[in-house]
Amino acid sequence: MSASAVKPGRSGSSGASPRKAKSTNDEPSAQSAATETAARTLTGFNGNRRVPPPVNEPVKSYAPGSPERAALKDRLRSMSSERIDIPLIIGGKEVHTGELAESVMPHNHRHVLAQWHRASAASIDQAVAAAKEAAKDWANWAWEDRAAVFLKAAELLATTWRPTVNAATMLGQSKTAYQAEIDAACELIDFWRFNPSYAQSLYDEQPLSDRTMWNQLDYRPLEGFVYAVTPFNFTSIAGNLPTAPALMGNTVIWKPASSAMLSAHYIMKLLEEAGLPPGVINFVSGDAALISDRLLSNRDLAGVHFTGSTAVFNNMWKTIGASMSRYKSYPRIVGETGGKDFIVAHASADPVALSVAIARGGFEYQGQKCSAASRVYIPESIWPEVRDRTVAIMKDIRMGDVTDFRNFMGAVIDKKAFTKIGEYLEHGRKNANVVAGGVARGEDGYFIEPTLIETKDPGYRLLCEEIFGPVVTVHVYPDDKWAETLKIVDETSPYALTGAVFSRDRQAIREAALVLRNAAGNFYINDKPTGAVVGQQPFGGARGSGTNDKAGSKLNLVRWISPRNIKETFSPPLDYRYPFMAEE
Repeated sequence: MSASAVKPGRSGSSGASPRKAKSTNDEPSAQSAATETAARTLTGFNGNRRVPPPVNEPVKSYAPGSPERAALKDRLRSMSSERIDIPLIIGGKEVHTGELAESVMPHNHRHVLAQWHRASAASIDQAVAAAKEAAKDWANWAWEDRAAVFLKAAELLATTWRPTVNAATMLGQSKTAYQAEIDAACELIDFWRFNPSYAQSLYDEQPLSDRTMWNQLDYRPLEGFVYAVTPFNFTSIAGNLPTAPALMGNTVIWKPASSAMLSAHYIMKLLEEAGLPPGVINFVSGDAALISDRLLSNRDLAGVHFTGSTAVFNNMWKTIGASMSRYKSYPRIVGETGGKDFIVAHASADPVALSVAIARGGFEYQGQKCSAASRVYIPESIWPEVRDRTVAIMKDIRMGDVTDFRNFMGAVIDKKAFTKIGEYLEHGRKNANVVAGGVARGEDGYFIEPTLIETKDPGYRLLCEEIFGPVVTVHVYPDDKWAETLKIVDETSPYALTGAVFSRDRQAIREAALVLRNAAGNFYINDKPTGAVVGQQPFGGARGSGTNDKAGSKLNLVRWISPRNIKETFSPPLDYRYPFMAEE
């Protein structure tokens, strides 16, 4: 049996087969057609149903001797020995195009984990048709029934599927056990538990009425399909971008990142086991240009839910803008893009806390978080201590195969990223001071050492451009130039995603928060600029970092509905004339 059709067992190893997707040759039976007709006539239950109150999923420790460590190790071993086939999934059917690409381990790039199928123009059109057909039913489900699918998915991920999705993220995206746990397990579970609660709160909002009339808001899904484009660096984002619109009644075409196909495949299989109907989310992988060109030109495009590069998002926006006369309605465009995230320290900052924030914020997951600390501004008086403490941490950091739990870092995602980051390292060696690190090794895996660079030029290239690797550039400023430095921080980068201020002086914190108000959508005080938690820190930035629609909040769900107001008058007027028209 193909590993792609295998359900994770209780211990994390392969177990019983999940609900199997139909083959492309299957024809609907008379019984299934009758069931479909009956489903569309259901009117729901009486009573206002409430979803369970959401609670953030606890992060498991994976400490030696723990059951979660044993289960994850077991699944890592079994998954490493597999080479699975990943098809498209369109209308609930597996589609094998025969145009194949490979998924490899970034930390061992000769090891192939899977082969996956690229979409053709015909299969992309099939996905549009499948989404359109599924919308006839899904859009009319009671919201509680849609929510139940994702609540069940959350529970499956919290239990039997946890080792599989974590292992796929570790092997396919080179995340450590802890980084996979907080992302692929906890954050995605939180999205699937908190979003139904946010939807409930949104649906509860109704307009005023009085005894003569009843005013209601019908929270319709968008008219058409939503195109979800997801990145390699967060499995949770890959799971949330297609499912948030789906929760609100939309049908979706999902293009996962080519460098994160393994975890995306298992998310899709998990959703099928949770009861997601065929065609609600259509899994279409392949050439980004081909898929986007086909979908962005389609009359039924209703929205784009995107996380990725600023350049790609800008091009998509231009394409949509130039195509407005084609669409049935104005597409919703929601995107989280690049970042050049900062830490700015005041002279009163705690050097120990600041050093840890630089190391964790800049080097966890190889600096490949959208929120990773990439530029740091430190006053002269504390720089020597912060530098020495940070370098000591960097020397202690282990980097290598993520299945060795002693490692703090893995490899960057692929050869393209490895080459790009290597060019920045070379630029730093020639034009700045490499304090520590600066070595790239690509023979077996795409490894970049954690790197700390110092520059005297506040406009230096490595302080301005997004690198997306474990490279932190520091500008040391005179202590008495605090106000001027805040202005530099605000104006240096076109991005505005995350940022942090370190200070034990409250007045300095207040000043930084005000001057940098528009410089970061997520702003941290005495903490690293990474690690947003669903329900606690809704995530997103503005300027060149996106539309700031705050994933993990009700604000994001608002973008996936098109409200209809309904006014019902109980006793309509029977005379066209108004009282003012009467004679004196």
